Amino acid sequence: MYNVKCLNKISSVGLDRFGANYTCGEDVENPEAILVRSASMHEMELPSNLLAIARAGAGVNNIPLDKCSEAGICVFNTPGANANAVKELVIAGLLLASRKIVSGIEWAKSLKGKGAEVGKLVEKGKSQFVGPEISGKRLGVIGLGAIGILVANAAKSLGMEVYGYDPYLSVDAAWGLSRSTKHAQTLDEIYANCDYITVHVPLTPDTKEMINAESIAKMQDHVRILNFARGDLVNSADLLKALADGKVASYVTDFPADEMLGVEGVVAVPHLGASTPESEDNCARMAADELKDYLENGNILHSVNLPNVSMPRDPAFSRICIIHRNVPNTISLLAGKLAEFGINIENMQSKSRKDYAYTLLDVTGDLNGNAAKIEEFPDIIKVRVI
Repeated sequence: MYNVKCLNKISSVGLDRFGANYTCGEDVENPEAILVRSASMHEMELPSNLLAIARAGAGVNNIPLDKCSEAGICVFNTPGANANAVKELVIAGLLLASRKIVSGIEWAKSLKGKGAEVGKLVEKGKSQFVGPEISGKRLGVIGLGAIGILVANAAKSLGMEVYGYDPYLSVDAAWGLSRSTKHAQTLDEIYANCDYITVHVPLTPDTKEMINAESIAKMQDHVRILNFARGDLVNSADLLKALADGKVASYVTDFPADEMLGVEGVVAVPHLGASTPESEDNCARMAADELKDYLENGNILHSVNLPNVSMPRDPAFSRICIIHRNVPNTISLLAGKLAEFGINIENMQSKSRKDYAYTLLDVTGDLNGNAAKIEEFPDIIKVRVI
């Protein structure tokens, strides 16, 4: 039996993935796994028997990753599960950036009470909300992950000429990208050529405030910028100045900041990217599957603190799962000690990620409590036998 604690309301589509061997709920005690969406875990005391945490979403800033790694707790997220929901919001953002829809709606509301005059007033006043079509315009997509690729392909289907930039584009991701997308070699190529720019990269020290006075100066006049990734990717002061100067025509984001609200040219909406029932279901489903495969088979997919390691199960073998520090000679020491115990390694997978490594061993022989002795080795963090 496995106990899974839910720190937030989790879609039943995900919880239903757990079978009869699982107890799931908000009141579960001594959990082997935790499912979380937005609840902060930084002040939470982690149970001693906790093996894994799955975030039903992409960001993991509510989870103490370093603390989890030191305790041998695998942390998962669900990349791409909400990608379509975000893509649809970005496409809406492209239209909001162009057509002055929001200001037109607000102006139309002001006509309340004008009675029969409304029709004439609308015809007379609509010219102040003229904006360009997106068809035929050039869109620069910075970051071609799950969301960026969907945005690029959707924009192409709407008649836009699409430039994509991502120096870390994976082979698997490239297969999903429209062949007509122009592969920009540098950010400057995006800045110089595109009428619209949308950013889809994680917030790191290298990307923080990447949209700033220097980068904006390289962009076309009257460029339209979309940010549905992270608020701090944009230097607010520099962007506001560019809006005032007319260099930037509009800025659309779902990360509202006080200094942006009410500014002409800014369309700020709540952080609605994943706020769809379909997205919540997809995230819950993926998170549950990740936890199940790790708890039952030791396989890791979409971890944010440990390497991805996976091996097919063979019922003829016992499986040992080992989280350890990424230091030389650890695997040799493990193999030697297992040989002393009369245990033979039939299959093995081992990978590292920064300071930590994860090793799966399928073995034959009588473990007879010897796995616990392995955990006493230097640099071994957690050992589990399945």
